[in-house]
Amino acid sequence: MNTVKVAIWGFGAMGSGIARTLLSKKGVEIVGVCDTRPDRAGKSVYELLGIDGQGKPAVVVSNDIDSVISTRSCDICVVATDSFVEKIYDKIIKVLSCGINAITLAEEMSYPAAQHPELSSQLDKVAKENGVTVLGTGINPGLVMDLLAICLSGCMTDVEKVSCKRVNSLSPFGEAVMHEQGVGLPLAEFNQKVADGSVTGHVGFAESVKMISDALGLGVDKFEQSLEPIVTSVDRKSPYGYAPAGSVCGVDMRGQGLNGGRVIISMEHPQQIEPEDEGVQTGDYITLSGSPEVNMRISPEISGGIGTIAMCVNCIPHVVNAPAGLKTMIDIPVPRAIIGDFRDFIDPLKKIAD
Repeated sequence: MNTVKVAIWGFGAMGSGIARTLLSKKGVEIVGVCDTRPDRAGKSVYELLGIDGQGKPAVVVSNDIDSVISTRSCDICVVATDSFVEKIYDKIIKVLSCGINAITLAEEMSYPAAQHPELSSQLDKVAKENGVTVLGTGINPGLVMDLLAICLSGCMTDVEKVSCKRVNSLSPFGEAVMHEQGVGLPLAEFNQKVADGSVTGHVGFAESVKMISDALGLGVDKFEQSLEPIVTSVDRKSPYGYAPAGSVCGVDMRGQGLNGGRVIISMEHPQQIEPEDEGVQTGDYITLSGSPEVNMRISPEISGGIGTIAMCVNCIPHVVNAPAGLKTMIDIPVPRAIIGDFRDFIDPLKKIAD
C-alpha cells in the first residue's frame, strides 16, 4: 500500500508541530505545505523545523495553495489557519472540492452545527458530493471538555449534570491564539477589544456544550458564556506572547448549558501564558453528577500544544476511513495514539493517493 499522503495548510505553531510529528511516523508522508508568511514561503520545511532533511523528499513551503493541492493529489489536508467556521469555510470547501479529506484545528469546526447550521449542512453536502470527509478536532474542544466527559458517562445509568474545568497554559500556542486571548494588552484596550469582538477568549464552549448535549440527550435549550481578564503582576513571556506586569496574560472563561432554566452543563476555563510564574497549577477536572457520580482529575493539565498536535495526527486514519461527509468526534472511533505504521490503520477498501 502507498504511504498516506498529507498536505498542510498553515505552518505556524500547530501546523509546524504537526509536520514535525508526521516526519517521525511510519507509512505517512508530507507532500506539500502552504503558508503565506514571507519568512516561511519558499523555504524547506526541514530548514524551518531545524531538522536534517537528507534522504527525505524535498518539501518547500508555497504561498499558493493551488500549487500544493489539486484533484486527489493527496489523501488528507490539515488546515491549521483559523479558529472560526466563517473564516475557514472557503478553505475547507476548496480542499473538499479537490476530492481530498480535510482535518482542521479550527475550534468551531469541532461541532459547527452549534453556531453555523447552514454552513455545516453545506460542508456535509460538498464532502459527500466529492466522496470525502471533514473533521474538526483538537485538545479542547475535541477531547478534554467534551469527548472525555462523554466517554466517562458510559458507566452511568443517569446523568444530572456535567461539570468540566480546565486550568491550562496558553504558552505553546501561536500568534493567532495570543490575539484571540488578548495576551499583552493593557486592561482598557482589552475591554475595548472584547466589546468590539476582536478579542474572543476561548473559542469552543458553544461547540462543546452542544456536542455533550446531543451525545447524551440532555436537551440544552440555552447557552451562556462570560469572559474576564487575568491580569499579571509579573512580566511573562512565552514563545509567541509577552505580557508585561499589569497587562492581560489570559482569560477566565465560563460557559453554561441550560435546560428549562437549570444548569446541566458547566464549563470553567481559566487559561494564561506561563501560569507557573504566579504559582497557578494547571489541571483538568470532570465531575459527572448522577448514578454513579464520576470524578476525574488530571494534574498537571494535558499539554495543550502537543495534545492538539497529537489529536490531529492520530485522527488522520479515522478521517480517511470514515464515510463521506462532515463528522465530529462523536462520529468516529475513539482516538488513540498511532504508534505503528499508518498504513496498518487504513481500511484496505479505501483507495489512497498514488
